[in-house]
Amino acid sequence: MNRLRILREVSLRGSLAAAAEALGYNPSSVSHQLKLLEGEVGVALLEPVGRGVRLTEEAAILVRHTESILRHLESAEAEIALAQETVRGTVRVASFQTAAHTVIPRALLALRAAHADLHVSVAHIPVELALPAMLARDFDLVLQEEYPGHPLPAVEGAEVTSVGRDPLWLLSPDRDPARRIEDLADREWVMEPTGTQARRWAVAECRNAGFEPNVAHESSDVLLHIRLIAAGLAVGLVPGLALAASSTSGVSAHRLPGAPARRIAVAVRRGGGHSPGIDAVRQAIGRATAEQLAGA
Repeated sequence: MNRLRILREVSLRGSLAAAAEALGYNPSSVSHQLKLLEGEVGVALLEPVGRGVRLTEEAAILVRHTESILRHLESAEAEIALAQETVRGTVRVASFQTAAHTVIPRALLALRAAHADLHVSVAHIPVELALPAMLARDFDLVLQEEYPGHPLPAVEGAEVTSVGRDPLWLLSPDRDPARRIEDLADREWVMEPTGTQARRWAVAECRNAGFEPNVAHESSDVLLHIRLIAAGLAVGLVPGLALAASSTSGVSAHRLPGAPARRIAVAVRRGGGHSPGIDAVRQAIGRATAEQLAGA
């Protein structure tokens, strides 16, 4: 089973070195274990491509079966955990920035009070990377965001549950008299980096208003967006949780036509939600999100 896990990691990570790093091994150990696996199954599992390797068709078959085996093992662990009276163990959570500032602390406090033996670790990671990392078993649960008109692609092996809708706002400096997005066509904008959901949505909003935005500042730190706007250096489009996580002194928030909102959802591996620990974290995050968005 350990050698099957290694083969699966090579498939997910794309190279022996990356798989070794993820597993805490050195590349020569990974190569040795895969040679042993080839001897056990009686076929070649890797073939050279340039300076790297790729999986053979037979290896891909093994990886598919390994995924099934791992799901069954997780189900077995969940059943064992359900037989215990105490919710315990470790749940690894990946979250986007503004939820990490607002929803996550609220959820963790509730979990500490309800389940003292449950340990939850949290990492801030872009949503585009979080789901693949969860499927690779780097995380057990992902708190993700999805912008209007830019849905995340469906991911096989993941169960996704909506937990709230976060309104999106147009922000300008207090001293700026403009209140509509079309009135800000000649201003400098701050946006998230190119290729992100938030950037695609924001640019589309500006284009729908009849102009191409002059993006003078780029950052994945949405709280920095608010600081730049408050300083009079830019205008921008930000989610409501960002306003809750930051001082809004010096900025004016304006509603957008149609009141768009981003969807907040929790993703777990298919079948993983049956684990008492993961289910407890999922429920706590759902309640914390609802309370935060309601302004409680």
